[in-house]
Amino acid sequence: MTFPFEALSACRAELEEEASANDAQALFPVSGLSRLRQLGVLSAVLPRTHGGWGFGTEPHGASGLLHLLRLTGQGSLSLGRIVEGHVNAIRLIACYGTPTQLARAAEDVHDGALFGVWVTEGSAPLRMDWSGDSIILQGRKILASGAFHVTRALVTARARDDTVRMLLVPLEAGHAAYPSMDGIAGMRGAGTGNHDFNGVILPADGVIGQPGDYLRQPEFSAGAWRAMAVALGGIERLTALLRGQLAERGRAGSPAQQVRIGTALIAAETALLWTRRAALIASWQTQQDAGDITATVNLARHAVERAGLDVMEVVQRGLGLSAFVRSNVVERLNRDLATYLRQPAPDEALAEAARWFTRRDLPQPDIMP
Repeated sequence: MTFPFEALSACRAELEEEASANDAQALFPVSGLSRLRQLGVLSAVLPRTHGGWGFGTEPHGASGLLHLLRLTGQGSLSLGRIVEGHVNAIRLIACYGTPTQLARAAEDVHDGALFGVWVTEGSAPLRMDWSGDSIILQGRKILASGAFHVTRALVTARARDDTVRMLLVPLEAGHAAYPSMDGIAGMRGAGTGNHDFNGVILPADGVIGQPGDYLRQPEFSAGAWRAMAVALGGIERLTALLRGQLAERGRAGSPAQQVRIGTALIAAETALLWTRRAALIASWQTQQDAGDITATVNLARHAVERAGLDVMEVVQRGLGLSAFVRSNVVERLNRDLATYLRQPAPDEALAEAARWFTRRDLPQPDIMP
């Protein structure tokens, strides 16, 4: 028995159709998420001992997770963002939580729970205080993907001793979420919002890991490869749309358009190669220097971003004004990809990676066992 990748690939059209239909009103992809849940996408991240495929939680699962996120991104970048956040949360629980916490999370996933990671602070940063054996929260999180639909939020909160802790917060229906990104141009289907945690009380076992675990390297930086895999799907879909629409219009034979098609294909393959390299090295952390892992993934981040920007440029130049017509899926996909590629501190990440590899060679994860 294997994971149904063919079925996931086959539903790309319906995911894309829903993403386009929902875009104007910034509606969440409820049907698409339900379809992915039925296919086992949300449970695939769980270790095999907990009824999953180990995608993202076991070293062997890196290639499977890359393919899963890539296919999801081909259908809907907004939905890919939701799935990537779910995977991230389960990964952090598997890395830093207790066996009991992981087992409970697995039960929740099998019962239909959607996990997410919310870390962005606004004017009222999230804080935690102990009251006996309970934790009381004050503050909020902003720019939270899936704010109205996530049912288990893994959040960071600052304790009185100024350390940062991870907490897993169950969210009930009607929880205190409200829109925060009404005017954003792309990724409108990701359901981004703010969440008010004032007065929320958690039991002691709501704490995941030890102080500082969330920012612990190389895991903190290594996880960026999963976002690259989703972006890769968008890059590949844009490239396919360029080729298809030019062929439909009888313009693919133009030398100038052939150059654009070739440029897009090279960029998409570059993104794939760097994403695969980052996934491999991140999956074999015990066999690699932490600095090598962090720097390699940071280089891959820049390479994938550059590939995406190159593809968007040649698609717009190749298709002309039709790439800006809202009825053309290319228009929405360009907005979604441009927004998705805005990862934090890109220049800092590239500079740190260049500094690290100035006097040492890049590792070769392809030869790992």
